[in-house]
Amino acid sequence: MDLHLHDTVALVTGGASGIGRACVDALVTENAHVLILDRSGEGQSVADAHRSRGARVDFVQTDITDEAQVRRAVDHALDTFGGLDTVLGCAGISGPVGARATQVSVDEWDRVMAVNVRGNFLLAKHTVNYLQNSDVGTLVFLASDAALVAFEGMAPYSTSKGAVLMLTRSLSVDHPQVRVNALCPGIVDTPMSRADLGRADGFAGTNLPVMSAHQLAGHALFLASPISAPINGTALVSDFGYLARSAVGALDFTSNSEPASNYPGPAPLLPE
Repeated sequence: MDLHLHDTVALVTGGASGIGRACVDALVTENAHVLILDRSGEGQSVADAHRSRGARVDFVQTDITDEAQVRRAVDHALDTFGGLDTVLGCAGISGPVGARATQVSVDEWDRVMAVNVRGNFLLAKHTVNYLQNSDVGTLVFLASDAALVAFEGMAPYSTSKGAVLMLTRSLSVDHPQVRVNALCPGIVDTPMSRADLGRADGFAGTNLPVMSAHQLAGHALFLASPISAPINGTALVSDFGYLARSAVGALDFTSNSEPASNYPGPAPLLPE
C-alpha cells in the first residue's frame, strides 16, 4: 500500500532507539526525509546509517523538555528540508515502576510529566503552525494502553499517558487544520519495556502478547499518512484486544454455569 509519504518531511522524537527508531526506519522506506530528535547522541549513528544508503536523514540532539532546544530543532528542520509535513512524538520515559502512587517522589513525578507531557506539548507548540501549511499536516503522539487502564505500580506513567491522550484531543479541536492522533499500544518489545518488565533477554517463551517496534511503526505511519485523512482527535489502540476483555473473564464462565435466576438474591439491606 502506498502511504503517499514520498518526499514528505518528518520529524521524529525519540528516534535513536525503540519505537522512534522503528518509525524512522519505516519513514525512510517510504522515501520520506527525516529529522531525528533524541537526547542520546546515538541518533547520529542512526542518521549516518540511513544517509550512507542515500536517504535524507539528519539528527539534532535535543532535550524535548527544553523549549529553546525544541525551537532550535524545528528551525533546523525548516532550514534543512524547507518545511514540515508530519511529526511523530515517540520520546517518553516510564519513570519509577513498582511504587504505589503515594510512594512516588515529587521529583520522580515531575520528571515523567516533563518528558511525556511537557515534551509533547512543546513539540506541538512549535510545529503546528508549519504543519497546517502542509497538504499532509499530521501529528502523531505515542501514548499507551496505560492511558486507558491503570496498571499497578505505574501511576506517573499512566497519568502522563492519559494527559497525552487529552492533549491529542485538545490540539485537534484547537487546530483543525492539522490532524492529531495518538497510538495506544500494549507491550512493545523495546529496551524500555524489557527493563520495566524484567525481561533483559526479551519476551520469547512468555505468554505475554508482544508486538515488535516495527509493527507499531506501521500503525504510526498509517496515522501520519494522507490515507487516514478522516481520522482525527482520537487514539488507535494496538493491544491484541486486551481492552476488549472484561476483568470477570477470569471467573471462568462455562457452559455449565447456571442462570442467576436459580440463586437467591442478596440479603436486603434493611429488615422488611
